[in-house]
Amino acid sequence: MSHVICTPAAAAVIKTYSPNLMVHPLMHESPADGPATSTPLSSATAPIIDLLPRLHVLVLGPGLGRDVLMQATVREVIQAARNYRIPLVIDADALLAVEANPELVQGYPLAVLTPNVREFSRLCVELGVKGPDGKEPGARDLAKALDGPVVVQKGREDLVCVRTAEGVRVDIRGAPKRSGGQGDTLTGAIATMLAWRRGYIEGLWGDSSGKNAEDSETMLAAAVAGCAITRESSRRAFAKTGRSMQASDLTDEVHRAFMHVFDWNDEGEADEEQEK
Repeated sequence: MSHVICTPAAAAVIKTYSPNLMVHPLMHESPADGPATSTPLSSATAPIIDLLPRLHVLVLGPGLGRDVLMQATVREVIQAARNYRIPLVIDADALLAVEANPELVQGYPLAVLTPNVREFSRLCVELGVKGPDGKEPGARDLAKALDGPVVVQKGREDLVCVRTAEGVRVDIRGAPKRSGGQGDTLTGAIATMLAWRRGYIEGLWGDSSGKNAEDSETMLAAAVAGCAITRESSRRAFAKTGRSMQASDLTDEVHRAFMHVFDWNDEGEADEEQEK
């Protein structure tokens, strides 16, 4: 079940997308006729924070915008989510909050940042991150500066890093075209993997080994899996729709992409021969 937290104006439209969405019109924008402070921050954040114990993972950023009150709300929610040790996927405009206040995620191993090229560059500038020998900084340089979160550096190949490892390069062939909104598929795929990560840690499938798993390892694995599924979904969507591909076309391919990446058959069991 997906919970969507949005503004009241957006809620009515989002509810029409799917009966599988629980829509909560709890986000508030700054008043058009007054200062942002006219709406107390505590009033804006309290109902959202009350929802956090019900969540396995929290995605922040898609559709957020740059409104002052909404950005302030995100900062408060991130801090509260850390207290509950909820895994976070931070993307799009929520990265602005991290740029302005890096301490929101510094030292928190249960966060995944998914910046695009421009967002990655801004984060490096704000944190004073520089690459070795005068080179452009990479994902591991930023991961070291953040000292905990996973960093996904999106590009022709996706580079996924934590501060304690060299990182993983995800080079599964994707589509030759990138559609606007495709990053939302990535955040959703990573979030799903993080929810399953919790099931693994809690022994949901009868395997107790997850209790001893390192956060850095399981978070890295979830991010890598999300990248792989998204790239395979885009490849399959492009094969069907070509240059008319839209981000929504990827959704129809997620299941087959998952089965292909993890080499499973339709019964959910390991397949002897990988799907062609």
